[in-house]
Amino acid sequence: MPFVAKYLPLIAFLLLSTYLLWPASPAGQSEDDASDRVGDIRYTIKFAAGWAYLPDTHPYGIGKPLQGLKNVIRAFEARFPDTRIEVLTVPGVREYLVTQLGSGQAPDILNVNVENVWTDVQKGWYVPLDTFLEKPNPFVVEQGDPSLPGVEQWWDMFRYQAISRGKAAPDGLNYCLTFDMVETGLFYNKTLFAELNLEVPANWEDFIAAMERIAAHRNAEGQATVPLLMNIGAFNDWTTDLFFDQLYFDLLPGIDLAQDPDREPYLEGYLDWDELAFLRRKGFFGRGDLRYRQVWQQMRQLRRYTNQNLMNDDLIREFVTGRGAMIWTASPLTYRLQADKDLGFDWGVFYLPPFSAQTSTYASGHPMCVIGGSATQLEVTNSAIADTDPALPMDERMARSQRLERVIQFLQFICLPENNTQIVNEYPALLPNIVGVEALPILRPFAEILERRYTTTKWIFTFDLRFSEIQRRMLELYLSDGIDLDGFLAWQERNIDAAIANLIRRKDPDLDRLEAQWQRLAPLRVGMRDLPRGAL
Repeated sequence: MPFVAKYLPLIAFLLLSTYLLWPASPAGQSEDDASDRVGDIRYTIKFAAGWAYLPDTHPYGIGKPLQGLKNVIRAFEARFPDTRIEVLTVPGVREYLVTQLGSGQAPDILNVNVENVWTDVQKGWYVPLDTFLEKPNPFVVEQGDPSLPGVEQWWDMFRYQAISRGKAAPDGLNYCLTFDMVETGLFYNKTLFAELNLEVPANWEDFIAAMERIAAHRNAEGQATVPLLMNIGAFNDWTTDLFFDQLYFDLLPGIDLAQDPDREPYLEGYLDWDELAFLRRKGFFGRGDLRYRQVWQQMRQLRRYTNQNLMNDDLIREFVTGRGAMIWTASPLTYRLQADKDLGFDWGVFYLPPFSAQTSTYASGHPMCVIGGSATQLEVTNSAIADTDPALPMDERMARSQRLERVIQFLQFICLPENNTQIVNEYPALLPNIVGVEALPILRPFAEILERRYTTTKWIFTFDLRFSEIQRRMLELYLSDGIDLDGFLAWQERNIDAAIANLIRRKDPDLDRLEAQWQRLAPLRVGMRDLPRGAL
């Protein structure tokens, strides 16, 4: 093999890495414009905006280059001539971010999944946002209408505020700004469904029956059609949360121990870290918990109708070429399908249907819940308070930092409805999270889903990243028949218990308070079926 060909993948990786690590030009400016302003600049705010809105990029390689964020940045810089906003592309890998955060060299604003932030909040790498969210947004106040969301509290501007509040870290503080929303759905081949006389299923049994019909279908080339395209990530995250909610819904009045009036009723029944740790000690989430066993049994049934290779990251190609009847993925696929002029079929979106009594004796019949959240999750890093003494406590640094004030102003500015519209609604992929900004028509099915109650728990991300990563590998082994259910659950028990021990050591939750609430709710658990032995 020629030398270049042999090492071509490595060369490509190195070139890409160089690109990712190289600071981008300031958004909205040419290099010449930037150099003309150097002497006037007091604040250079570095913004790692993430994949969704990078100026001058072409989502999915189609359409016009994005300009929305660039235009909003220009407006902000015009208002604050002493400030320059640099939009950067940075690798989303934890190793890189930890290095940058630990040295105080990270961008001022990061787009990082909030579950990754929780692990590091005690290190002083991220700035809590509660103080600012509980105060008015000054740009809204300027508009002079006291009825506008944001006049009382910045919090009030967020449409899915409960999800935002539900992302509080283990220390009870909020480090994440939910700038937009994403929800999943089942994209389906409407043409094939019509050919097979299939309707959108109303319940789980209809769903299984439809997939049986599809599995028996062969296309003109004689190829079998995969009923449902999904990868291990969808099983590990979305499926776990939805199945858990379906099978535990009837227990929630007796096991939801930590009520939060700020998050109710949208998050009513949500089980947080402390509650899951406590309930595990009562015998839940193991081999002796019959509902928990069914979560994974139902998952293996679903696996029968999916693609053979769960690690396949090219499932969209399988769907658009007609090799799969449905694909379970997130809302950004709408843009890809809408723009595909060569797509040979009509398509639509529906949500996973609820379990029926035939599916499980524990089925509530309640619609599948929301599992979505923010695609663009913005956090403020310790770089934003670099003008203060690192030895000071976080609250003192926040109070003294002038740089932080300007960073927060920028975040408040991009939350204005007119600015959020420009950025989020520039192409149909994600849903706006600002009151007064409507989702694009093609995304309304996802908006309707987001009006439902939130999931009982974000199970996989509940404890720690280590548990999550190993869980993914073990689940793939289980779904591929490499380990039986009891073996899988035995492994899970050990690792859940280890994660709980780590949580208790790190946070020291008030388990006595949860025990007191557990005793108060005891009458509600009388007559509840098949509780674990320790819960009686």
